[in-house]
Amino acid sequence: MVDKIKETLSKMTLDEKIAQIGSVWVHELFDENGELSEKKMKALLSNGIGQITRIGGASGLEPEKSAKVANEIQRFLVENTRLKIPAMVHEECLNGYMAKGATIFPQMIGIASSWNADLVSEIAHVIRTQMRSVGAHEGLAPLLDVSRDPRWGRVEETFGEDVYLVSIMAYNYIKSLQGNLQNGIIATAKHFAGYAVSEGGLNCAPVHMGERELREVFLKPFEVAVKVGKVGAIMNAYHEIDGIPCAASKYLLTDILRKEWRFDGIVVSDYSAIDMLENYHKVARDKVEAAYLALNAGLDVELPTKKYYADALKAGIESGKIPIDILDRSVLRVLKSKAKLGLFKNNIVDERKVMKLFDNSSQREIALKAARESMVLLKNDGILPLKNVKSIGIIGPNAANGRNMLSDYSYPSHIEAFINNEVPDVIPTSKYLKSVEGNVKIISILDGIKEKVSDKITVRYAKGCDNIDPSKDGFDEALKVAKASDFVIAVVGDRSGLSLSATTGESRDRDSLDLPGVQEELVEEVYKAGKPMVVVLVNGRPFSIKWMADHANAILEAWLPGEEGGHAVADVLFGDYNPSGKLPVSIPRSVGQIPVYYAHKPTGGRSNWHGDYVEESTKPLFPFGFGLSYTEFEYSDLEITPTKIDLGNLISVNCKVKNVGKTAGDETVQLYVSDKVSSITRSVKELKGFAKVHLEPNEEKQITFDMPTDLLAFYDSKMRLFVEAGEFEIMIGSSSEDIRLKGIVELTENVRVSKKQKKFFSNVKVE
Repeated sequence: MVDKIKETLSKMTLDEKIAQIGSVWVHELFDENGELSEKKMKALLSNGIGQITRIGGASGLEPEKSAKVANEIQRFLVENTRLKIPAMVHEECLNGYMAKGATIFPQMIGIASSWNADLVSEIAHVIRTQMRSVGAHEGLAPLLDVSRDPRWGRVEETFGEDVYLVSIMAYNYIKSLQGNLQNGIIATAKHFAGYAVSEGGLNCAPVHMGERELREVFLKPFEVAVKVGKVGAIMNAYHEIDGIPCAASKYLLTDILRKEWRFDGIVVSDYSAIDMLENYHKVARDKVEAAYLALNAGLDVELPTKKYYADALKAGIESGKIPIDILDRSVLRVLKSKAKLGLFKNNIVDERKVMKLFDNSSQREIALKAARESMVLLKNDGILPLKNVKSIGIIGPNAANGRNMLSDYSYPSHIEAFINNEVPDVIPTSKYLKSVEGNVKIISILDGIKEKVSDKITVRYAKGCDNIDPSKDGFDEALKVAKASDFVIAVVGDRSGLSLSATTGESRDRDSLDLPGVQEELVEEVYKAGKPMVVVLVNGRPFSIKWMADHANAILEAWLPGEEGGHAVADVLFGDYNPSGKLPVSIPRSVGQIPVYYAHKPTGGRSNWHGDYVEESTKPLFPFGFGLSYTEFEYSDLEITPTKIDLGNLISVNCKVKNVGKTAGDETVQLYVSDKVSSITRSVKELKGFAKVHLEPNEEKQITFDMPTDLLAFYDSKMRLFVEAGEFEIMIGSSSEDIRLKGIVELTENVRVSKKQKKFFSNVKVE
């Protein structure tokens, strides 16, 4: 196949080569009635095309029609272009295929809270099935950004603050989404690299970090994705690091990615990233220079349309400013990716089978399972699960609003910004997107509770206020509902999306971590009714909720739980599901603590010498890995073998966990390691493994972590990957702060350099 691809490359004209590293929006091929136009296809696709942008995700088409459009485009390319090269179709698929009728799972910060890597695989399998059925080939997910600043609007899209957790969750997503690529979807690991720790928490702002932190924290999940996950695509990040925009960084896109890690897939631009080299970063004088900087750095494909990898690129090559060989290099990579997907043999899908694969009962069951496991119980004074309640008052802007259960990259919330013309470069799509009607059924929390209690419990509802609007006109009604009820459930939080009405999501960054608008004042007002109160948070970023932590009887973190979120919340509140979620991020006391994360350095997380801030503690309100259950777990019998070990072997860490309560439940056993003394400062503790264990009352199980010594590696003073002799503290806990068992292991071998890290995860056994 490689020889055939090289032969094809040798026959291509300059225009045909350039076409293969470009893309077009699907709406660019539509006529005024929203139908494919042969005239426009001839104008834009006559030399072929690399990618078609979001046939389902930016068109408003039903799945069956989306498949039909994909087929028609592929037939045109095969029948009407000289080389008959089919296109790749890419789509968004963060927490579900982002298209009308596709299953909407919880947002990824919630999935990370499940600490269930197998669950990620189940979700990605559904996404793969739905996308491939409509003729899509590349998914622009998952995010591998390690997020430590909750002001940043895209925290919700990430797997949280920890390198190990992000890496293993992303690996499982990639492995399942790609499967056998002949029938799979190329995953796109993004955003390369360090995007989530921007200056001021602002989207696309500069990132400040040293080389060691870049490699050990922010590049590590990508290294795992490339070396172990064999990810098929990488997407650049928008920002700059030390003055070099990532889209123009040869160091990142070629030296590390290609030469050091041996990545053999394609690098695609984040939307308009090449444009930003000229108009945002100001490092290119014109389109020709911007095209050269990106292509020379190793950015293979321009998305979402061809603005720079088009006439500007052609002019640069013809004038000699851009070498033809760097174009050939990227074209070859694109053709190889198409071959891996089997597109040269089979690029047509069966339109008749599509609808059976969209949001069917088994897929909704997975969505419900995922929503349940994403819930984190932050506080409970014993009031949950609810029992012997005759009437409930449900208040808050997120109680009856199914739309607000969704993430920024869920179809309804994403498309509303297109309809409102609030997204750059995609304004023309608005005329094809009149509404989001006809999408999947979304269960609100109010509906979920009503369905749960039937006629047995009186349910009263008052919205109280909006998510962001300052009006308090609804406070009186909310207080009346609270006074008339035995019990109050306050459902407050975010509205996710890309539009100006959103409070979380891409480009919806905040300078505060208080509840948006007047929601906290609403909760405080309702509290005056003197009734027991549970707060349910529906949100994309951690909030500073000190008042609620002090006053509410219980707090349930639901994140953005997707289409089955209402059922999942009701199941947890009434005890039909025992919450098992654990926080993938630390929850700060206030915005002034940022960044606050568990894996800080020995000198971090405190002020020398008093320790705390003048105003408050430096500790998070709720730590990484924390989450309550309706039962209790007891840890015992730590055994570490051997206690002295040479490099290249496994450290076996054994312990027992017992359910000592009266309710069956799941506990996530967490393995942390601390380097007692090291030549380079290390984090106070680092997650190196975890196991989610189901236990019936009085049941006990043994957990074994086989940890490779590779996991103890770090970069030394000369930036060599190093494994250093010495003592390491082994910690087993229920959270990063709730450490139950401790022991010491000694690495006896003299300091030596490890040429390359081969193993990234601990093996886990539960018996």
